[in-house]
Amino acid sequence: MKFEEGLKKLEEIVKTLDEGKIPLDEALGLFKEGLALTKELSKRLDEAEKKVEILIKKEGGAMEKMPFPGEDE
Repeated sequence: MKFEEGLKKLEEIVKTLDEGKIPLDEALGLFKEGLALTKELSKRLDEAEKKVEILIKKEGGAMEKMPFPGEDE
C-alpha cells in the first residue's frame, strides 16, 4: 500500500469512529486497524526522514552530503 493510500484509509477510519454510528465491536476493530496503520505510516516517515539529505556547496565548489537536521536540532 502506498503511503498516501494508507493515510487516506486512516482518515476514513477516524471519520467513521468520530461519527459514532457503528457497533462497539466494529469500532474496536477499526480502532485496531487504525493503530496498525499509524505504526506503519510512522515507520515509513521515520525511514524517509533518514534518507533526506541536504547538499551544501563548499568554498571550492565541491558538493558535500549532510543529513537533514531534525526538528530537535
